[in-house]
Amino acid sequence: MIIGVLLCDLLFGQSFPGVNGFLGSRGTLMLDVVFLAMFVIVPVMLYSIYLVRYRRQYRLHKQLQLGLGLILLIAVSIFEIEQILVPWEARAEPSPYFETDHKWSSPVGISLLVHLFFAVPTFFLWIYVIVQAWRKFPRNPVPNEYSSVHRRWARLAALEMTMTAITGWVFYYLAFVAT
Repeated sequence: MIIGVLLCDLLFGQSFPGVNGFLGSRGTLMLDVVFLAMFVIVPVMLYSIYLVRYRRQYRLHKQLQLGLGLILLIAVSIFEIEQILVPWEARAEPSPYFETDHKWSSPVGISLLVHLFFAVPTFFLWIYVIVQAWRKFPRNPVPNEYSSVHRRWARLAALEMTMTAITGWVFYYLAFVAT
């Protein structure tokens, strides 16, 4: 780890492994991308729900949800690859809320566990909701016998996505912003 930090400092003029983000925190590029993306994803998701519920614009709802799903799949995939290559702990060390010796019992570790409690099921829930909607609604979507089931699972998915965003923002602040 120390050799990696020294090599990054020597080659790229930075103190942490990985590519620095653009928000001025200790976050990596993909941490910053995902952090900001959630400020777009959640409102667009809520707008899409509004469109289908109050405006009955089923096709636009479908297009928005498929677009969000694709964007999230790509962003989360790149983010997870980055996390394998560049673990977050070195960038969190300067935080007063992180203790290397007590990684999972420090406020940063606990906030990450809470975040993962929402994020992991959300990933699978979104896949389930999208695949089932794709299979059970016609190409030009209109309400049918599956609508009530879709509504129930989609509400849970929307709540989970919102909590994933909120808990992700808390983790990001505690680990990469706080000094």
